[in-house]
Amino acid sequence: MSPTSVPSDVTALRDRVRRLRPFAGFLARRVLIAVLLAWGITLVTFVLTNMVPGDPVAANLGQRALGDETIVAQWRAEHGLDKSPPEQYLMHLQALLHGDLGMSQQSHRPVGDDLAEFVPATLELAGVAIVVSLVLGVAFGMIAALRRDRPADHALRMLSLIGISVPTFWLALLAFYVFFYRLQLTPGSGRVDPGLGAPESVTGLHTVDAALAGQWDVFASALGHLILPALVLSLYTIALLTRFTRSAVLEVLGQDHVRAGRAKGLPRRVILRSYVLRSALVPIITVAGLAFGSLLSGTVLVEAIFAWPGIGQYAYKSATTLDLPAIMGVGLVVGIVYLVINLIVDVLYGVIDPRVRLR
Repeated sequence: MSPTSVPSDVTALRDRVRRLRPFAGFLARRVLIAVLLAWGITLVTFVLTNMVPGDPVAANLGQRALGDETIVAQWRAEHGLDKSPPEQYLMHLQALLHGDLGMSQQSHRPVGDDLAEFVPATLELAGVAIVVSLVLGVAFGMIAALRRDRPADHALRMLSLIGISVPTFWLALLAFYVFFYRLQLTPGSGRVDPGLGAPESVTGLHTVDAALAGQWDVFASALGHLILPALVLSLYTIALLTRFTRSAVLEVLGQDHVRAGRAKGLPRRVILRSYVLRSALVPIITVAGLAFGSLLSGTVLVEAIFAWPGIGQYAYKSATTLDLPAIMGVGLVVGIVYLVINLIVDVLYGVIDPRVRLR
């Protein structure tokens, strides 16, 4: 290495650090905001859960036990309901800091263990749904924008309108009846065939766990059970992304830098990838992030129809039995998921558009 190369390397390193410093500050601010919002979520979930009408004692104890004041007092003391709401919240917050979400009153297991069992099922379903939605929604939106006011554009806009308008629960019932009951093209309910059994749990995602274990028959069964509910769940998001992508791409196509790229004689694929799609990604990412959070928190009816043992079913059973620790655990998980998604979206904003992180 020549003596003159060291200063140039040091200068290049300093320039790189100087360029990364605004992004580091941008990321630190977003993480700090996320931490504060996480604390706010714990407070909101606690307040809303305790405002639910109904008596958890009556929902969890039988009629004979309700007539015994000693049993009722013991049950309230055991679950901390004999203390004031501020004391209950402080106890709840202290337990959360130690990773304790409480004991479920319906399963008599730690809420954390229940969520570790049910959340991966919903993540698998919602994850496949959002991937399908992104691929098809962005592709359809690009085609509609590039074929503006042509038959393909009109057809895709009509399909997207239908996808937004059709209720998901009705579509799930119709798809289950047609493809499983009538045509027998897809497997029945559940995550795998009963004769095969679930693979050994590593990630909780049956397709991933079966592939890691080399159980390809279980993998094929899990994938077959996953396809239909994921497609049903993704229809609304596909339609939404199609409309937003079309609108965003049409707006970008009329901007000066796209015209300049065309004037330079750049290939069409380069203009679409580097100029149009990159500029249109910010609104697309926003919609995709919100849609993924909605998929995680809105799968109750789809999970019920396809007997999918996810967080939606767990939340429904917890609400019907007034299982307060489980309800707060589900609310906390859904809130944290939204926080993480929003943080990822904010970081992607900074990566895609440097102007965002410099504000």
